[in-house]
Amino acid sequence: PRLLSQFFFADERVTRVVAEINRLDAELDPQQYLVLLNQLHLSQAHLLAVLERIMEECIPTQRHSRDYLVKFPEELLVDNLGNHMLFAAECLLAGTFLEVEESDGAQLRPLARNLLCSLEVVRTVLREQSLSQPSSYSEPVRAALIQFDQLFAEFELSYVSSLVAVKSPEEIYRQQEIVVLFCETVERALRLGYLTQEMIDGYEPLLMFTIPRLAIISGLLIYPEGPLSLEQSPEQMPRVFSPFYNLLKKIRDLLRVLSAEELCLLERSLCTAE
Repeated sequence: PRLLSQFFFADERVTRVVAEINRLDAELDPQQYLVLLNQLHLSQAHLLAVLERIMEECIPTQRHSRDYLVKFPEELLVDNLGNHMLFAAECLLAGTFLEVEESDGAQLRPLARNLLCSLEVVRTVLREQSLSQPSSYSEPVRAALIQFDQLFAEFELSYVSSLVAVKSPEEIYRQQEIVVLFCETVERALRLGYLTQEMIDGYEPLLMFTIPRLAIISGLLIYPEGPLSLEQSPEQMPRVFSPFYNLLKKIRDLLRVLSAEELCLLERSLCTAE
């Protein structure tokens, strides 16, 4: 159950697969090469997972901030992102630019080299620690983990930034404004009796349609200075709403002519219509 023991066997697995790949002639047996390559990715993913748990146990208050992850597109935030970063670093160090432009790759190579060298240091000191004192962490181990964690974060941010346009602080703020709008919409709907707490606690499927509909009305009439403010240009609005700028204007104009009773009737109908 000790993490250092788990690391030892995970590290052994990676070392063994790498040795098998080095002994194999990929041109003579391409199918076996692909099998071993897949095994390497799986064993590296397991090794990184154990390393992550070790860092949480050994240096929990000295971890490098991962706040930058909120800037990444959601489709990149997957469980194997760390393993993908490690594979990307290995490719860059080998001079292969699979996903990035050659000029970007040249700038990323020093970061990749530092990261992989740091990983080797971590593997060495952890192996030594696991063989001598598997129930504790020495100061050299802590120092190596802190440096690896920092270099990994720096490479991850730099590499992803070269692939996609990461969110700007303004985009993140607009996204947070939408979250606030939806929260205030739900609170208002509960207060007016449009929704019930039981519906929310039970994850009523209809809420997937009801809450966004009510949020549009709230954003146009109740909280007109929020993310749906039409006093700003389409470019200043959250990207999820900006394509519908003109349509939202028409909806707002129609809503403004409704009486309080008519607005209430409309909102209630939006809670039941499918």
